[in-house]
Amino acid sequence: MQFLILGMLMLAPMSLYDVHKQFTAGASLFYSASFGSIQRALARLSADGLVSVREEPGSARGRKVHAATPSGVAAWREWMRTPGEGANPERVMLAKVYLLGLMPAGSQRDEVLDMLRASAAAARAELEAVERALDAQPVPEGYREIFAYQRATLDYGLRAHRLACEWLDELT
Repeated sequence: MQFLILGMLMLAPMSLYDVHKQFTAGASLFYSASFGSIQRALARLSADGLVSVREEPGSARGRKVHAATPSGVAAWREWMRTPGEGANPERVMLAKVYLLGLMPAGSQRDEVLDMLRASAAAARAELEAVERALDAQPVPEGYREIFAYQRATLDYGLRAHRLACEWLDELT
């Protein structure tokens, strides 16, 4: 979430409320975030020197505005160039595509798309290997009904990865 917020702050300096509004307006399609989680992420980004914080002049409530620092922009660009890792690679892929317009046009954007395509293709290939291995095994009579639903779940994953690969190919 921190890099998603950094990307949003590269568009314009924002308050906690503004960042939450940005999540609601677009990123919530693939990433949900509460005020508390955004506030913690902003505090961490600030502590790491990736975001600056200033109090808005004339604000009766002490509205704090956050902006990406040059170090934050560099960290964000590095994150964009690294393969998605973690528990939800699909969410990372969607976040990177969502923010891809912030990368300079041309080779840098192409580099990110190529990396995303390679990651999606590798994940798809892993699922296809699982599919081949499962399909090569006999299923005992008493487990066929159970296996059918487990296999359906694998089929969903295969379809999702095929769609992701096709979709990324269309982003050229």
